[in-house]
Amino acid sequence: MGLILTQIEKVEDISKDDFIKNYLIPRKPLVIKNMTKTWPALEKWTFEYLKETVGDKIVPLYDSAKADPSKPINASAAEMKFGDYIDLIRREPTDLRIFLFDPIKHAPGLLEDYRSPKDLMGGFLDKYPNMFFGGAGSITFLHYDIDLAHIFHTHFHGKKHIILFDYKWSTRLYKIPFATYALEDYDISNPDYEKFPALNGIEGQETILEHGETLFMPTGMWHWMKYLDGAFSISLRAWDKSWAIKAKSLYNLTIQRKFDDYMKKAFHTKYMDWKERLAIKRAESSILK
Repeated sequence: MGLILTQIEKVEDISKDDFIKNYLIPRKPLVIKNMTKTWPALEKWTFEYLKETVGDKIVPLYDSAKADPSKPINASAAEMKFGDYIDLIRREPTDLRIFLFDPIKHAPGLLEDYRSPKDLMGGFLDKYPNMFFGGAGSITFLHYDIDLAHIFHTHFHGKKHIILFDYKWSTRLYKIPFATYALEDYDISNPDYEKFPALNGIEGQETILEHGETLFMPTGMWHWMKYLDGAFSISLRAWDKSWAIKAKSLYNLTIQRKFDDYMKKAFHTKYMDWKERLAIKRAESSILK
């Protein structure tokens, strides 16, 4: 059987009523092709422009290696000048990615180049939204966002393959306890179902996101992304109206994260091995239910 993946619906444009009724309330993903049609960034944000704007900044780079249990979850693999990194991803494939670096914070003029989709919903959070950069072939491992925000993820230059899963599949995805990511020992784009049988039969959705297209990812949605070309994206985040989800977000960001950081620091590999064994046990037990 394998994974059961369907295509995420794509629309040219959408009204507020349609969006809220058919996507926001039921928490259903959607690709909006023309949400960026009024954005100056659609044409203005070239590699060369961003390089000229923030090229001298030193940025942390992340690779596809499995996380080192002795280090924080967001520990970088290397550093490089932003401009040199842009040259790298334009020149050749690489698994090096940038996240947790916001060019807009260093060049506030970029704030004028995009628009939060307030005509669709409210609750947008960031003055300086997150931007993500990746070389061809680089992968963002399977996870969901710790703050449980709704995400409008807009892509620039080239293509990105995205696979999504509803939060209800967390256990079957081998979710790591006290964390928001899955076991890193399998490739969700080509799983070994004999070794990871809980993945067999899981339902998900996928799309190829292209330049200027925006993916709406509802709160708690698991996502895996692969850059098919050297490219970049921007994510605009908005709160869900549910106070239960806001409370869970606060718990994730404070109690859960601090507990997990303490346990990793105190017990290192022993703690991580225990978490992975528990993730496997829970996933395989869920098949029997």
